[in-house]
Amino acid sequence: MKIEQIYAKSGKILVIDDSPSNLKILMSLLSEQGYTVRPMPSGKLALQGIHLDYPDLILLDIEMPDMDGYQVCQCLKEDERTQDIPVIFVSAYEDVLDKVKAFELGGIDYITKPFQPEEILVRVQNHLVLYKLKKGLQEKTEYQDKKLAEQNALLQEMNQQLSAANQELSRNLAELEKAQLQVVQAEKMSTLGQLVGGVAHEINNPVSFLMGNIQPAKNYVVSLFSLLDLYAEAFPHPGEKIENEIREIELDFLREDLPMLLDSMNVGVERIKNISTSLRTFSRMDREYKVPFNLHEGIDSTLLILKHRLKSNQSRPEIGIVKNYGDLPEINCFPGQLNQVFMNLLANAIDALEERSLGHTFAEIANLKNRICLDTGLWQYAPSQDLESADRSQEQWVFVKISDNGTGMTEEVKQRFFEQGFTTKGVGKGTGLGMAIARQIVEEKHGGKITCHSELGKGTEFTVLLPI
Repeated sequence: MKIEQIYAKSGKILVIDDSPSNLKILMSLLSEQGYTVRPMPSGKLALQGIHLDYPDLILLDIEMPDMDGYQVCQCLKEDERTQDIPVIFVSAYEDVLDKVKAFELGGIDYITKPFQPEEILVRVQNHLVLYKLKKGLQEKTEYQDKKLAEQNALLQEMNQQLSAANQELSRNLAELEKAQLQVVQAEKMSTLGQLVGGVAHEINNPVSFLMGNIQPAKNYVVSLFSLLDLYAEAFPHPGEKIENEIREIELDFLREDLPMLLDSMNVGVERIKNISTSLRTFSRMDREYKVPFNLHEGIDSTLLILKHRLKSNQSRPEIGIVKNYGDLPEINCFPGQLNQVFMNLLANAIDALEERSLGHTFAEIANLKNRICLDTGLWQYAPSQDLESADRSQEQWVFVKISDNGTGMTEEVKQRFFEQGFTTKGVGKGTGLGMAIARQIVEEKHGGKITCHSELGKGTEFTVLLPI
C-alpha cells in the first residue's frame, strides 16, 4: 500500500478565518474528504484553543481584525508545542512580498484566493503526508537512539566483566564489536533510507502532475486571451454591462499577472523537484561493489536532511553554512555509507555549536556567528604526511573538511573520540557508536583516512581523505 493511501483522508485540520463563508466552504470541502475540521473565526481564539487538541495542519487567513495571520503564525512558531505544526496561508493577497513574508515567518505553503477546491485538497493531502512522515521518522529515530544507548550501556558493563579474560576472549570481543558496528550501520541507514526514499517517491507523484499541467494551463490562458481579442475586434462596443465587468476584474492587470503567476508556480514545483532529488540521493542504497559518486551531491543531500537543525529558532539564530567546493571527480565508493559519515560529522558540529550557545542571549549568539565550513578539493600525498591506515599506493586523493567554531575538545577527549562506546553527551543523547562507525567506513571500507584537529574553545575540524 502506498504512503499517500495510508495517510489520505485522515488528519485534524484547524481553519482560521474571520469570514463565515470561507469557514463554511473549507469545512464542507475538507469534511467531505474525511478530515476532522475545527473552524476558528479569529487568531486570538485559535491560539487560546489550540492546546486543547493539537491539529496536524493549519489553514490560516492573513487579513483578520485584532490579530492578522502573520502575528498568529509568529506566535505559533515561537511556542515549542506548536512550532512544528505546518501552516498553509490562504489569502487574497497576491503580492510577492506578502508571500515572502509568509514563508519567512514559517509558513510551508501559500494559496491565493479565490482558490480551487482541487488545489486545496492536493496541497492539504501532500503536507499532511509529509508532516506525518516527519513525525514518524523523528519517533523512530528517538526510539532507535534510546535502544542503541541501552545496548551501549550493556556492552560497557560486559566489557568490565570480561576485563580479566584471556587474550583469545579479547580477540573474540573485538570481532563481536566490529560485527555490531556493521549491524547498527546497516539497520540505521536502511531504516532512514527507506523513510527518506519513501518521502521522495511520494513527492514525485503530485510534482509530476503539476509540472505536466502548468504549461498546458499557460497555453489555455493565451488561447482565451486571443479569443477575447477577437471578440473585442468584432464587437468594439459590447455594452455597459460587459464594460463594467471588464473594469471590475481589471482585465489588463489580469492579462499581465496571470502568466507571471503560473511562472512562479512552475518555479515552486522545480524547487520541490530539486528537494526530492536530494532526498533520493541521500537515501540511495549501497550495492555489494563500489560505484561512481559525486561527493558534493552526498554532502548537499545530508545538509538537506539536517536543515531543520540549522534554521533559526526562538533561542538562537541560524547556523551559517560556508561552502568552498573544489573541482572533484566522481570517486568509486559506497555512497550510502559515506552519506552516513557526513551525517555524523555534521550532526556533531551542530551539537558543538548548540553547546557553545548555552547560557547566551539571542544577540550574544548572533555575535558569535556560529558556522560550519565545508571545504573539498584534490589532495596529493607526500611522504612526510601521516597516512598510517591509508593505501599509500594511491597517488591522488580527494579531501572533505568539515569544521566548526564550536566548543572544541580537550586533548583527552580528542584522543578517545573514535573509540567505540565513548561519548561526551548525556544519557540517551549519544551512543558512542557514530564516530567509530565513521572511521570504519572511511578507513576499512574505502582505504582512506579520517583525522580530527580541535582546540578547546576555538572549534573542531575533521578531514576525510579518500582515494580516487
